[in-house]
Amino acid sequence: MKDIQFSMLRNKEIIVGVCGGIAAYKTAELIRMLTRRGANVHVVMTKNAMQFVTPLTFQTLSGNPVIHEMFELFRGSKIGHIALSDIADLLVIAPATANIIGKIANGIADDFLTTMVMATTVPVFFVPSMNTKMWSSKMVQANLHKLRDAGYEMMEPASGDLACGTDGKGRLPTIEEIVERIEDIFTQKDLVGERILVTAGPTMEFIDPVRCITNRSSGKMGYAIAKIAKRRGADVVLVSGETSITLHRTDIPVIRATTACDMLDCVMAHQKESTVVIKTAAVADFRCSNSNCQKIKKKGDTNILNLELEKNPDIIAELCKIKGDRIIVGFAAETENIIEHALDKLKRKNLDLIVANNVAQEGIGFGSEENEVTIIDRSGSTKQVPRLSKDEIAHIILDSVKKLIKKRHRVKTD
Repeated sequence: MKDIQFSMLRNKEIIVGVCGGIAAYKTAELIRMLTRRGANVHVVMTKNAMQFVTPLTFQTLSGNPVIHEMFELFRGSKIGHIALSDIADLLVIAPATANIIGKIANGIADDFLTTMVMATTVPVFFVPSMNTKMWSSKMVQANLHKLRDAGYEMMEPASGDLACGTDGKGRLPTIEEIVERIEDIFTQKDLVGERILVTAGPTMEFIDPVRCITNRSSGKMGYAIAKIAKRRGADVVLVSGETSITLHRTDIPVIRATTACDMLDCVMAHQKESTVVIKTAAVADFRCSNSNCQKIKKKGDTNILNLELEKNPDIIAELCKIKGDRIIVGFAAETENIIEHALDKLKRKNLDLIVANNVAQEGIGFGSEENEVTIIDRSGSTKQVPRLSKDEIAHIILDSVKKLIKKRHRVKTD
């Protein structure tokens, strides 16, 4: 049950409205993922939805009775649609069909789900899914426009193969993307107006077309920071080395950089618009002096291959030379004398914050789901952060960045 360790959804009462579309079967996985993150899920089905999935499926996954009758009571004598909307923190409609979108946009309340939407004051989040021609029709788009203007939350459908045999926009987004947006709704937006550039993952330096010098960085910490910064309202750009991570956010541009020189070029191209730069990437310190155009072959019985290496550019040092009033955060992945090495790097490179961790420690090294760090500022004061999920660590690092942002604003206004 790793998902429940940290989530904005813990102890939230979430109502999932299921409508009559083929994507209704995917809602089962949505309910499972929400409950794993600590939410208490209540399912409301339309009559048409029951043509695709049985109420028993959703009741088993949510652990709560499924409501589908218009005049069904919720608890005791309490009127269902009123009582359920009173306890809710969020109402998610997935899949949201053209029919339900049209009804709610025009104030029609003729079943339990539409009546409950009219009765609720909590956020309502539509996740549309339908045939691509239906999605692009003028009436559906006009109804979507009405709902957005009324303040309802909305997610764009994905593109691809549809169940009807066509190809285009109308697929239900991935469950991970939907859950990420739900987490987004519950997250305080305290970084609005900031543009945060994050680097993540390893770089690679080629020995020949087949072999390379790299490191064990997975990129998970940097991806967590990018994701949480976006949840908190910042504009985010992610410059990433080669990783196997899927971000599950289409609103974060991901720029790929293979070598240290590639990453330097990408960082310099985007640093001008950035107010904060967080450098989590594990950049190779050296590259081969002479690149080989062909694969190096074994020769005779020799057991030794000599490589001549030269220093790569120091990206964070170059960045700090032109930092202006940007906040620059570095990382120190160390195996010994953690604090001493981190402090030296902080001062030598003119950083505002440095995050130090012991990558040799079991369970928090490269590729792990958790981390344990020390955050050090320019005054030398330290904040010890115990072992937590990388999402939690990302929030704590961004809290420290937020304090520096407030300080920067005070200096500007004095």
